[in-house]
Amino acid sequence: MFQPISIFIGLRYSRSKSHTGFVSFITFFSTVGILLGVAALITVVSVMNGFEGELKKRILGIVPHVIVSDFNDNKTNKENNNQQISRWPALREELLTQPHVLQVTPFLESEALIQSVKGLQGVLVQGIMTKYEQTNIINTHMVSGSMEMLSKQRYSLIIGQSLANKLQVNLGDEVRLVLPNKSVFTPMGRIPVQRVFTIAGIFHLGSPVDDAMVYVDSRYGAKLLRRTGDGIDKLRLYLDDAFNAKDVVKRLEQKQVKQQVSPQNKILHSVNFSTWDESQGALFSAVKMEKNMMWLMLSLIVAVAAFNIVSALVMVVVEKQAEIGILQTLGLARIDVIKIFITQGMVNGLWGVSLGGILGVILALNLNDIMLVIGVNLFGFGMQELPVKIESFDVFTIIFSALVMSFIATLYPAYQASTTQPAQVLRNE
Repeated sequence: MFQPISIFIGLRYSRSKSHTGFVSFITFFSTVGILLGVAALITVVSVMNGFEGELKKRILGIVPHVIVSDFNDNKTNKENNNQQISRWPALREELLTQPHVLQVTPFLESEALIQSVKGLQGVLVQGIMTKYEQTNIINTHMVSGSMEMLSKQRYSLIIGQSLANKLQVNLGDEVRLVLPNKSVFTPMGRIPVQRVFTIAGIFHLGSPVDDAMVYVDSRYGAKLLRRTGDGIDKLRLYLDDAFNAKDVVKRLEQKQVKQQVSPQNKILHSVNFSTWDESQGALFSAVKMEKNMMWLMLSLIVAVAAFNIVSALVMVVVEKQAEIGILQTLGLARIDVIKIFITQGMVNGLWGVSLGGILGVILALNLNDIMLVIGVNLFGFGMQELPVKIESFDVFTIIFSALVMSFIATLYPAYQASTTQPAQVLRNE
């Protein structure tokens, strides 16, 4: 098969066994360094992708992607603490027609204290309608009891397993919900609003939400908050992708402006929108920053390994001075000399990147099994596994970046080889 002379010679040099032991040593470890750096980067990035995916599933599966509230109603009804949306059914039907919106569920929300015989904890109480929550992630992560019991059993609630452990309560036990921001007058003076609830279900998501959220039926939540009717004060939107929240809100705000001009339909009039990143954005920003820092640190390892190619090639250039001079006297152009040593350096880089990519993917796919065999448990308890998610785009980016670093590392030695003066080199031969 036809090969340009520069590539042919470069491949011969890369396979040559005539190098000194030290040059061979440097060449070998530059290849191994690239291999280990690429493999480590693919493995770590896959684990970080897995953690990000788990956070997205466990936290954004329960936290509303977009919250809709009627701020005009809130202002006018602030004095009587009745902040509910009276037109939420029509508003819900309107929101369900929007792109990316999978489900719209009504709820009410309030901060509260939950008290048992053994403990006290601050929580966020959400009043929900179980008929709209059939696809809620809580339904698939119930440890005991069921969400349907909220509508069947008066003044019942469901809590996370982590919270149940802190309060030392179980299914069927009674707890007290206290609203410190709301009070009533009694013969004993002004006391916070409170009510005894029975635990009808316990869920476990394995996220911070487990000990921060309490769910009740909206009817009993409304009575606790001294509201009339169902007490609904917000709607939450679940999207096909939580990261589409800003686009959905932007589209709804544009439609809201159009409806203010049009007198026929003003269903979105005076509605306020907020997205999940206002409450959980800092957490995901921290995860993203940590992922970027891991990219940077491990990329530097790959860069250091790639630039070991410089040392190896410089030594090869010194060894091959006479051969370079002979090739130039035979008419080989300077650009062809450059191509020879770029080819030789890229062969070493290509071996390291290829083997590192294969090793990284294998490690990522079998990481939990490998950790089990060697007896490493990063969590310190139980048999919980590391989440791993291999993104083909990330693997391609890592491999391509390592190849670019290897190419850049070959440029200086190749250029130095092209500046060889045949007359000076061959003078003493």
